[in-house]
Amino acid sequence: MRELIVFTDSGDTLVDETTQVFDERGIVLRAELIPGARELLETLRREGVRVAMVADGEAESFRNVYSRLGLLDCFEARIYSSDIGAEKPSPLMFEAAMRAMGLTGEDKPRIVMVGNHVKKDILGANRFGLTSVLIDWSKRYPTVPETAEETPDFVMHQPTELLSILRQL
Repeated sequence: MRELIVFTDSGDTLVDETTQVFDERGIVLRAELIPGARELLETLRREGVRVAMVADGEAESFRNVYSRLGLLDCFEARIYSSDIGAEKPSPLMFEAAMRAMGLTGEDKPRIVMVGNHVKKDILGANRFGLTSVLIDWSKRYPTVPETAEETPDFVMHQPTELLSILRQL
């Protein structure tokens, strides 16, 4: 694999949103991974692939989930909309991830954004000049593009399929 960088969403991309348990403030206390997500993250870590989480939601929720799962250290950077003040498809989310990882515009061709939502993850990645990968594991959010800008470069059905996509790039 050439030196690619992975930006990934969380909900229904790595974590099964139907398993989320919330507290009275709406903060996620725990959740389960979708099948193959742990294997993907551990393989990326083992292979030295740099990974950033770029997710919409409350930072505390993500910290709760991933620390409980023992996977916080799989991410070099963790960018949450609650910290940024914007949600995807805003370029602010992707810019923050690049800054946190010490990347520049020259690195964009090496960045792959993985997400489950064509109107947020895929649209945002495409507009920002990143390679976009849609995971259609859940049908909870829009996975059918309505415009060219919402059309992913790749589609996968489960997390581990990302490994073969990265090998193609």
